[in-house]
Amino acid sequence: MPIWAIIAALAAFAQTARNAGQKHLAGSMSAWSASWVRFLFGLPFAIGYMAYALGLRTLPAPDVHLEFFVWCAGTAVAQILATVLLVMLFSLRNFAVGSSYARTETIPTAILGSTLFGESIDAAGWIAILVSGAGVMLISLARQGVGMTSLLASAFNRAAGIGLLSGLFFALASLFLRQASLSLGDADVMTTASMTLVAVIVLQTLGLGTYVAVTRPWEIAAIGRAWKAAIFVGFTSALGSAGWFTAMTIERASYVKAVGQVEFVLAIAVSILVFKERPSLREMIGMSLVAVGIVVLLVFAR
Repeated sequence: MPIWAIIAALAAFAQTARNAGQKHLAGSMSAWSASWVRFLFGLPFAIGYMAYALGLRTLPAPDVHLEFFVWCAGTAVAQILATVLLVMLFSLRNFAVGSSYARTETIPTAILGSTLFGESIDAAGWIAILVSGAGVMLISLARQGVGMTSLLASAFNRAAGIGLLSGLFFALASLFLRQASLSLGDADVMTTASMTLVAVIVLQTLGLGTYVAVTRPWEIAAIGRAWKAAIFVGFTSALGSAGWFTAMTIERASYVKAVGQVEFVLAIAVSILVFKERPSLREMIGMSLVAVGIVVLLVFAR
């Protein structure tokens, strides 16, 4: 298995742990503050990763430039917008439908990557992306209690539009961060990925932190009281983001996203092993499709 796929799988595992931690935090604060915790407490760990990567070098760090910061800013804004759109879905009656459409982010990542960012995807790659994407949709539909008929009937409502737009911004964030890292022009992927990660998280911490401080300053105290959970969320978030950024520096964003969908299989595995839940038939089929898609990608795609 290529190193980027291993890194992506580990990032997916860390992201699953982070999501569990953020659900815990959401019980005592708004989704905005819980999201800010991810960046605020993740920043020291991201800086540690960058310091480690730079410490291994014998050459000076690559010079940063305007193009790098533009791509980083685009990544930060796209991730925040994608998160905001997901938060908006919670207030809609058709949240389940919208969140199911948001899971399609691998498709726009592949389309935009191949048409606008020069990422070559062969036939096997497209098959793998579409098959694994279908598997994720099945898992999402099963977990949200939405039938295929309801999904198609709601294809043109507000929730579906917001969900698709959220997936689009997540796709753009992945493509932008890869461009930011590659723009540094250095062969050391740990260095370029870690520098990009720190720059993006700094922008997100400042941007979202300003919003929280202005609109809900009383929640800052709640964050302080939940410092143990916040550290866990920050660590797992930084670990996952470091994995995504590094993998996407090595390999095309669409391929990394496809492998990263193993996250949904891991989530079901946790529910089976830890909570003794029985998966539904649709979840089992979805997991199988995700697995098949990943195998096709790793074995046949070039």
